[in-house]
Amino acid sequence: MSQSYIFILMVIIPLIFSQSARGKDCVCELQNSDPAFPENKLNNVEFNAIQCARNITSEKMIEIDRLVLGLQHRIRQLLDNVSMLEKEDNGNLYAAVSLRIIELELAEIQDLLDKLNRTTNNYQQQSLQTAAEFHDMTETMAELEKFDSLQVIAKEHENKIIKRDLERCNEELNSTSPTPTLSPGPCGFGRMVNVSGPKTYSLTEYGTSYLYGAWGRDANPAPGNENKYWLVVLTSSNVYGNFIRQYNSLSTIILGIEPTDTYISSSNPTTNTIQGSNMVMYANALYYNCYDTYSVCQFNLTTQSVSTVDLPSDTGYDDKFPFRHLDTTYSYTDMDFATDESGVYVIYATTSNFGNVVISKIETSNPPVLGQTWSTSLHKATATNTFMVCGVLFATRYLDKKTEQIFYSYDTKTNIERYDLKLNITKRQTNIEFLNYDPRDHLLYVYSDAYIVTYELVFQ
Repeated sequence: MSQSYIFILMVIIPLIFSQSARGKDCVCELQNSDPAFPENKLNNVEFNAIQCARNITSEKMIEIDRLVLGLQHRIRQLLDNVSMLEKEDNGNLYAAVSLRIIELELAEIQDLLDKLNRTTNNYQQQSLQTAAEFHDMTETMAELEKFDSLQVIAKEHENKIIKRDLERCNEELNSTSPTPTLSPGPCGFGRMVNVSGPKTYSLTEYGTSYLYGAWGRDANPAPGNENKYWLVVLTSSNVYGNFIRQYNSLSTIILGIEPTDTYISSSNPTTNTIQGSNMVMYANALYYNCYDTYSVCQFNLTTQSVSTVDLPSDTGYDDKFPFRHLDTTYSYTDMDFATDESGVYVIYATTSNFGNVVISKIETSNPPVLGQTWSTSLHKATATNTFMVCGVLFATRYLDKKTEQIFYSYDTKTNIERYDLKLNITKRQTNIEFLNYDPRDHLLYVYSDAYIVTYELVFQ
């Protein structure tokens, strides 16, 4: 406790004045209606606090670490010597010497264990004693604060809490830079400021049978197909799919009525069928990772034919560079596909780029052709999904079961990368297996643990 507090506790005393007239003299009688301040208790608390600080030092805490490290080193040496002894084939002479060395090392290990046990027991006793003393000091200080009749200490505590909260708020404001302004090309949206929603949240007609899948709208539909929605569920091992289901409206996909199925192949999986949950629809063609290859497949729904284009030969596929977070890996998500205002992109990782994300524009001719390519420093395994908006790549990461966060961006026009974005997405399910931006309605289409969901991107 500071000296100012001691002064306040000792000096703020209610006074009762009385006076008596003795001729021309005026006498004031001082009466203290409160009990005397127990200064000795305060001195005891201060002394105990100083003693605790002396007893608990970083050097003592390091002592256990030193003993543990020494023990680990000795055990590694012992394992090496035992392994060497097992490989020796030179009779009994050298074996006896090796056994003696091992015996000495075991004695040293036992000595270290004894020291570690003694030190640990001492620290446990000291911890219990310190906890008891701290409890007593806390109770004493609470008792002494009752002498603070003007609540100076209580208000000071409140001020400290307010000051701490203001500092935290200021740090968050300073650490959160604005998201990129999406001005390249014809967009001119301004800065992305929020992700609202979910706007729609529903199970498909399959219920919870298939946790991996994708859905959305054609980003560049043919006339008359503007209101159609497509759905692909990975019906084989949550990895493979061989048909696309289409609906005439949002209400029909939610209700699961009147679908139209188009098959890539009658069997699943097989050549050119779908692998992984990341795919997009553009100009009545589905773009996806071909089964068991590092190729992009373009399935034309009108002609029901497949064309392919190969990615670089060191591209990860078959679960080499999937999206993931600490609790799970999104299987076979080596390639992600995205649409924006200018067309279709494939997002993947290569060994030559050290597992970091590579972006390639797909020219949507027939057959498709790889266009311009950009290499980033974003390690693919640190993200859970990506999407494109007006030439800017955004990546998401898993925060917890209720929150996904847009944390990264790469502008393909300026080659500027940022890792300081903090735009949160509120989830209803734990995982997001598919996510893509539709430039027609500025919505994010999400497939989340068998649920189809949409979110709205809000621009300044």
